[in-house]
Amino acid sequence: MKVFRGLPNDAARAPCALTIGNFDGVHRGHQALLARVRAASQALGLEAAVMTFEPHPREYFARRSGDLSRAPARIANLRDKLEDLAQAGIDRVIVEHFNEQFASISPQDFIERVLVDGLHVKWLMVGDDFCFGAKRAGTVAMLMEAGREYGFHVETLPTVREGEQRISSSAVRAALAAGDLQATNALLGHPYAMSGHVIHGAKLGRTLGFPTLNLRVAHRPALQGIFVVQVHGLAEQPLPAVASLGVRPTVEDAGHMLLEVHIFDYDRPCYGKLVRVEFLEKLRDEEKYVDLDTLTAAIHRDAEQARAWFATHTPRHDPRSPARAGALTATDRI
Repeated sequence: MKVFRGLPNDAARAPCALTIGNFDGVHRGHQALLARVRAASQALGLEAAVMTFEPHPREYFARRSGDLSRAPARIANLRDKLEDLAQAGIDRVIVEHFNEQFASISPQDFIERVLVDGLHVKWLMVGDDFCFGAKRAGTVAMLMEAGREYGFHVETLPTVREGEQRISSSAVRAALAAGDLQATNALLGHPYAMSGHVIHGAKLGRTLGFPTLNLRVAHRPALQGIFVVQVHGLAEQPLPAVASLGVRPTVEDAGHMLLEVHIFDYDRPCYGKLVRVEFLEKLRDEEKYVDLDTLTAAIHRDAEQARAWFATHTPRHDPRSPARAGALTATDRI
């Protein structure tokens, strides 16, 4: 899969079947849409393409207003989103930097400069409530009229439901916020996980007798707390572990989000390695303790609970590889 930061240059442009959206989490509703795009691309001899945005448009407007509470919590980082899109069979992804310039583009300019000239769209699928352009003034009806003028076909996909439940990123965020990983996995169609490169930390865990591998979390995640997890990418089989995802209130007050993972009976160097941390069960919320001794006792209880969980559960096999970066091809724009 080719990944472009912004519109491809002239040499890299190719007629495509396209869909547009944030695709946070690439849940089962997204997967149904992507399957339709892939089927259309194969039938028409086109490349299957996705345009997505970084940051999330609502995050951009929240930052601009100075009220970050209005920004949606993230289900997935960009790497995981791209890997899920590759898994869905998409040929190319355009990651558009959502900024003031892009937010102010008129609907007509978006159609002409982005869809027609920039991406050579021949077939387009959007949600039935899709809006685009400055002040969300562009509508599906406007796209259909433009399609007749510029020669591309437009289809809409209604909201995907399972019974009475709407499958959406909002539903996934709600399940994660509640710590309901079973409901989360049902909405996603696969186990919930985060991937990243292992970074150096403060080494406090090692001092306390619980060495951790650390993953930086750049955005506010949709879940926080203490979890039973397993780690892919360091051995042939996933490794059992306990993890903390939060701001570590006992040891610092900077508010930096970090994923700290203590792998049981494992003490090998892994800095710089790309791993995937799969969340299996939430144990509790993050807490602030009065001192390090109290924190250490809590970590010990968490580790014992996690070991007990593994003694009575066999996590199902997740067929996705731990580090699927090989499925992505960076272009001269990424």
